[in-house]
Amino acid sequence: MKAVCVTTDRKLETRDIAPLDTPPPGHLLLQMDSSAINHGDIAFLSRGLATAMSLGSREVWGASGVGRVIAVGEGVPELYAGKTVAAYRSLRPTPETIGLWSERAVVHPLSCLVLPETVRARDYSGSLVNMITPYAFLEQMTEEGHKGVVVTAGGSATGNALEALARRRGIPALHLVRNEAAKHELAELGITSVLVTSDQNFERDFEARAGELAATAVFDGIGGELIGRIAPHLPANATVYGYGFLGGNTQPGVTSLQITLKNLTIKRFSNFETATVKDDRRLAAALATLSEIAADPLLRTRIGREFSFDDIDEAMTYQAARGLKAVLVA
Repeated sequence: MKAVCVTTDRKLETRDIAPLDTPPPGHLLLQMDSSAINHGDIAFLSRGLATAMSLGSREVWGASGVGRVIAVGEGVPELYAGKTVAAYRSLRPTPETIGLWSERAVVHPLSCLVLPETVRARDYSGSLVNMITPYAFLEQMTEEGHKGVVVTAGGSATGNALEALARRRGIPALHLVRNEAAKHELAELGITSVLVTSDQNFERDFEARAGELAATAVFDGIGGELIGRIAPHLPANATVYGYGFLGGNTQPGVTSLQITLKNLTIKRFSNFETATVKDDRRLAAALATLSEIAADPLLRTRIGREFSFDDIDEAMTYQAARGLKAVLVA
């Protein structure tokens, strides 16, 4: 079977590897439909972090994808058999796991979300990572006393998923985008609480709106200078949760005075470190909840172009319109 594997110098190559027919105990065998290339895939490979991840003996890459369960290992409930699942391998990586950029993959059940029969599988080829991250974040921010949230990467797949989940919990969310075109795109998706960072009066409007929403939690996938711009205008006792770095290496420019006056906290957010993901029972409950609401259009993967495994180099350099993704089709 074909698979996209990682070489010793962190490059990707398509290989023919021995096919699988039976999963190991405690695992699922998936016949893959497709796998999205997420920003994290490019970041991990380019920053040399791939060697720190468990790739298994077959060195197959791919954290996100969707496929059909064709066999269940010993100890796995039969309820998974034959189901279409969205998978995020990194939720429960094991030595037996085989990455999702393959015709067949092996994953732990707690790395999978059972999809409703009414949805198209390919529309969830990159969705689970973008669903579990805001789910775990909303759990953590509410447990830490926050009632509203600022989403710096408005229009991103994770930001859209957060909106869908926040609505169901009655949590107000304020999305930040770079231009009017992006604001219009969100309006077409039904997201109207949006500010454009390039507007002349952005800082003034941001301070007013964040205050109205009691948005003391900042879900930050951008970093860089944007945090420096909004820090002086956040409500008191706000916390910036950094989970992404789309803004590159630009310094945020937050001063000690701002931190002191606002009682501002800045810390990283990783879904792997949350109580939701670390605890098996909470993770299972989260996946069950997400399965129930997966048909929400805001939770779908927005596909820009489909590629075969043989075209992996082209797929990794594909530049799509904002929010669209390259997808590998098995």
